[in-house]
Amino acid sequence: MTAEPPGSLVTEGVRSLEVRWIFPGQLETAVAGWFGRFPARTESRVDTYLLDPRLPGLSVKVRGGGALEVKAYRGSPGILQVPGRARGRMQSWQKWSFPYSPLRPGSGDPAGWRPVRKRRRISRFPLASGQLEARGLRLGEQPQCEAELTEVRTLGQDWWTLGFEATGPADLLPSKLAAAAALVFAQAMPGGMEPGTDEARSYAEWLGQRPGADSDAVE
Repeated sequence: MTAEPPGSLVTEGVRSLEVRWIFPGQLETAVAGWFGRFPARTESRVDTYLLDPRLPGLSVKVRGGGALEVKAYRGSPGILQVPGRARGRMQSWQKWSFPYSPLRPGSGDPAGWRPVRKRRRISRFPLASGQLEARGLRLGEQPQCEAELTEVRTLGQDWWTLGFEATGPADLLPSKLAAAAALVFAQAMPGGMEPGTDEARSYAEWLGQRPGADSDAVE
C-alpha cells in the first residue's frame, strides 16, 4: 500500500487570495478590448453551485461537470486599492478539488443547486525574476496571479465579472495580487468605469444575495 505523500493537496488544499467584481448586463465590447491588451486563453463551461442548504464560510460547486470543488473562507487581509482605478475587498480562501462523475444524462440539476454558464478570458501573470509577465498559455505550478474577465448567464440573466486570483506562498499573495491589478488597471477602464467595494464579492455571496436565490428555476 502506498502512503499519501506529505503536503498532499487533498489534505492541505490550495491557498488563494482573490478579489472579484460582478456587474449586471452583457459585457461591453469596449471592456473586452480593454482586457484584450494581454494574451489570454478562453474557455466556456457550466459551474453548478450549492445554494441550499447554505453553508456559511463555504463555497461548494461542481466545476464544469468534472470536479467537485470546496472552498473555505479564511478571512480578508484588507482592501485592494488601485488609486483612481479600482477598490475591492480581498478574500483569502483554501480550496480542495475532487474528481466527480456527473449525474446521468437528462436527470437535471438536483434541488438546491444553481447552474451558472461562464465564458472566461484568462490571463496569467507568473512571478519571474521579480517581474510580472502576462501569458495566455497554461503554466506549470508556480507562484502566479490570474486575471479573469467572464461573461455569466444564469436564470435567463446576463452578468459579467472581473477578478484576480493569486496562488503560491501565502506571504507573497498580497503583493502578487496588487502587482497584477496595478498592471491591468494601468490603463483606465472604458467610460471612466471604476469597480468599487459595492460590486466586490465572491460568486457564492452574489448567488446568495440575488433575488430568487432560493428558487430552483433554471434558464
